[in-house]
Amino acid sequence: MTNKIIYWTATGLISLMMLFSAYAYFADPNVSAGFTAMGFKDFFRIELGIAKILGVIVLLIPAFPKLVKEWAYAGFGITFISAFIAHAANGDPVSAMIMPLVALALLVVSRVFLAKIS
Repeated sequence: MTNKIIYWTATGLISLMMLFSAYAYFADPNVSAGFTAMGFKDFFRIELGIAKILGVIVLLIPAFPKLVKEWAYAGFGITFISAFIAHAANGDPVSAMIMPLVALALLVVSRVFLAKIS
């Protein structure tokens, strides 16, 4: 039972973070400006927002096969590592660099405990 609580807590937190960031990608002009400042085209922001929503759906719905969930975990992992690198290369504050690492840690906890409850 403890493993399920840890899994669903970590998965819920990462899902909320991803839904919030996806919403910001579509609705917050500051986020759009940040992507532009880092040299990314606007389509990438939209594509990433859609991918985050799809990834959350895959993680939260138990009926998805484990292999599909693995792709969602991999995609989020690449996203978080890339976000850390982009913020570091752009000279952003440490707080901007730490958040992707926190998200990555939550993602790892979710993945580890998925294996324990499966």
